[in-house]
Amino acid sequence: MELRHLRYFITVAETLHFTRAAEALGISQPPLSQQIQRLEHEIGTPLLKRQTRGVELTEAGKAFLSDALEIVHLADHALERARGMARGISGQIQLGFASSVAFGAPVFELIHRFKTHYPAMELITREENMALLMQDLHDGLLDAAFIRLPCESSKSFNLKVIATERMMIALPAGHPYSHQRTVSLVHLADETLIMFPREVAPSLYELIASTCIRAGFTTARFLQAPQIMSSLGMVGAGCGIALVPESMCCVNNPNIVICEIENNTLYTDIAFAWRHRNPSKAVLHLLKLLDAQRN
Repeated sequence: MELRHLRYFITVAETLHFTRAAEALGISQPPLSQQIQRLEHEIGTPLLKRQTRGVELTEAGKAFLSDALEIVHLADHALERARGMARGISGQIQLGFASSVAFGAPVFELIHRFKTHYPAMELITREENMALLMQDLHDGLLDAAFIRLPCESSKSFNLKVIATERMMIALPAGHPYSHQRTVSLVHLADETLIMFPREVAPSLYELIASTCIRAGFTTARFLQAPQIMSSLGMVGAGCGIALVPESMCCVNNPNIVICEIENNTLYTDIAFAWRHRNPSKAVLHLLKLLDAQRN
């Protein structure tokens, strides 16, 4: 049984007339009649009652019509789904997010534009630390990831920078320097510095740590927080100070004041990362939207 035979039968069943069905299908009537007869022979029972002015469905024909409609619908759906996935306009895209990009407005502006342009695409997202993101991207568990640079392992992937951010100083409210817009790291060298674990983002950790050590901080006064985001909560609790990306200034916590760094040389990039070989069509669509967003 071929799918076209089902379509022939459905058209005859809906028009209840061989001539009109043949016209709708764009074929002549004799071949259509022959194909329906072959279908009935294959099934082993008449589906239509031939009458002078048309046809009528038998009981078997009515039952078969219901199933034929469902089969054709599923076949059409499968065809469209496969074509959509091939074009990257439907299916799934697996995206990873570094925990520290959660407040990066350009990232979620891009995601919003992607969903607007490709509403049939299902976004499956996962938030992880940088080390896990890079590993999952390498292993093919992610199609792409939004990461924070510097990141040594990111050199194994294609990268496109989305935004560049200054690092800022988060101080507890009431700190002697909390009223100042700009603060020198040298003046804070005796403070406890709250840092995320090195394995979360090794290159960024080294950048921040080395800058602070040059300013007079000692590693003995480093206090570990689970993530960059959680370091803000610890600052608000009075545990110390922290250096955080500028986008985290939007966190509304009355116990925290965020100041600029005097003579700041600390910058970090948010980047879109994807594998060198065979990127999915959905990833290519994201890249095209990203290029449009930056222009």
